Amino acid sequence: MNEQIVILDFGSQYTQVIARRIRECNVYSTIVPFNTPAKEIAAMSPQGIILSGGPSSVYATDAPLPDKDIFKLGVPVLGICFGVQLLAHFLGGKVEKGPKREYGKGTLRVLDPNCALFDGLPNSLQVWNSHGDKLTRLPKNFTVVATTENSDYAAIEHSTKKFFGIQFHPEVVHTPRGKEIIANYVHRICGCGKGWTMRGYIEQAVEEIRAQVGKERVILGLSGGVDSSVAAALLHKAIGDQLTCIFVNNGLLRAREAEVVQEVFGRNFKIKLQYEDATALFLKKLKGVTDPERKRKVIGKTFIDVFQAATKRAGKAKFLAQGTLYPDVIESVPIAGNPAAMIKSHHNVGGLPRGMKFKLVEPLRCLFKDEVRVLGLELGLPKEIVWRQPFPGPGLAVRCLGEITRDKLRILRESDAIVVEEMKHSGLYYKIWQSFAVLLPCRSVGVMGDERTYDFTIAVRAVESQDGMTADWVKLPYDILEKLATRIINEVKGVNRCVFDITSKPPGTIEWE
Repeated sequence: MNEQIVILDFGSQYTQVIARRIRECNVYSTIVPFNTPAKEIAAMSPQGIILSGGPSSVYATDAPLPDKDIFKLGVPVLGICFGVQLLAHFLGGKVEKGPKREYGKGTLRVLDPNCALFDGLPNSLQVWNSHGDKLTRLPKNFTVVATTENSDYAAIEHSTKKFFGIQFHPEVVHTPRGKEIIANYVHRICGCGKGWTMRGYIEQAVEEIRAQVGKERVILGLSGGVDSSVAAALLHKAIGDQLTCIFVNNGLLRAREAEVVQEVFGRNFKIKLQYEDATALFLKKLKGVTDPERKRKVIGKTFIDVFQAATKRAGKAKFLAQGTLYPDVIESVPIAGNPAAMIKSHHNVGGLPRGMKFKLVEPLRCLFKDEVRVLGLELGLPKEIVWRQPFPGPGLAVRCLGEITRDKLRILRESDAIVVEEMKHSGLYYKIWQSFAVLLPCRSVGVMGDERTYDFTIAVRAVESQDGMTADWVKLPYDILEKLATRIINEVKGVNRCVFDITSKPPGTIEWE
């Protein structure tokens, strides 16, 4: 990673999106806390610095402010929304509370077509605004290059230094030509090439893994999901037989999950794979448990116990590998002075369970989910694993409402397999976020073959989402719904009714428990 853009995070919900847009330009990007010292940033040798947006006001007493020396590093700076207000605040301009909040679509009028930020773009652009404060006086040596209906300083540029500020969000999809604005900053202004590729990342990651691990052994908990699967393939490429993968079958897996994992990794990739069938133990621990949160805790604790015992049988190892991704790392770090800005805690971030004496290897911790999928394909993993839909950590337990039993899991597993098969057949499986079956804890009367039945109901769930934080239900065509209901009721013993969940998130959640 010879070239990179450093992004200072001031708490914007879009900071990760900025980083992703830069990487889509084939340039590496790094997000750092807003108060990172200028000396540390200089040591990273960035080609450019971006000041993200944020919910604060520059004149607030607890406003997050950067090290003022970042403006002396001699590299281009781009301030976005709160970032442009910081530019003005530090360099002699003035920021005030606007007479009204500017939120939503706006029209940007480019006054200076020679501004490199808008090279190749029309003089009128649709942009997305989200701010309450606004610039009321430009800093010295800055000029206006674009305006909007409510902002006379929607885009500004320093006359000699490569400092730019924009009062809108180019990174979001609601700014249709925003990617080109970011590309102009990255390539034309910062002079970056297009050297960030997954193929290049593999070479770099292999070297880093070998340097960290040396001749020591590594253990990885393989779940069959995208992240752990790609981490396993990358680690195996780097250290071969020094890696041992432990796959725990908790009895809550999808249809043929255990067989597929053993086939792909054990027989095809020739990875050392230790298979632990703990189905009986998990079902024993879950007997009589109906509360959703209690289920999760039982499954989590049991998994740790099983995995710890498995690591001892695997032999002495110094390192434990995890499929931690970049969003997990970023979202787990609070903005100083504003703990609420921490989006979530993550089980892969912040250490290991008590009693586990390993050092961590996290080969994916600087990648986003879409990059991990591309990496997986580059490493030769099959599309069925790389592009599979997200699956909850507790497995089918959160889709089997009420008490967990072997027969209810059979019903759910067979029904879910039909949903997956039909969604793939329709071409929708790889286009939407998730589609799956849920077994409801109630029975209803039915008539099958002139006989009265009293069986379970299966709910089909299909949602579209970008990140799982919000979701809309997918309007599946009637012919697909008809096919799903017909097959599930006819082929799965114990089901006589099928319903379709049309709840969005919020108010509901994607999973039922």
